[in-house]
Amino acid sequence: MGFENDEHLDVCQNIEFGLIKQYEINPALTDSLCIFALDQAKVAIKQSFGFAANERVTDNQQVKGIIDWCVAVGAQRVKEDGDLSLKEYVKRIEKVKKSVKRHSLFGPRGYYQFVRKFL
Repeated sequence: MGFENDEHLDVCQNIEFGLIKQYEINPALTDSLCIFALDQAKVAIKQSFGFAANERVTDNQQVKGIIDWCVAVGAQRVKEDGDLSLKEYVKRIEKVKKSVKRHSLFGPRGYYQFVRKFL
């Protein structure tokens, strides 16, 4: 499932919007840290729904904004709107993470350099 045929493309865009904001306010944020944060966000959103109780979420301040953003978006889309399952939301985080990995080949902030043109 690519971005172009995703019925919940707006969810990916919401996640990416938060990532861009974090890149802009934190010049030390790299794609590697972003990837780490997205992995942590998957755990955090699961915990907010009562799952992944035995997993730990980092308290690293450099990535806290990304984690908090992803949890907030997920809480709205999975809980309030109910148009997306938790499993589907986690898939969207993973999809964005793959994009970050792919674009990180172009430098430590390659993803930011790429995606900021579109948002």
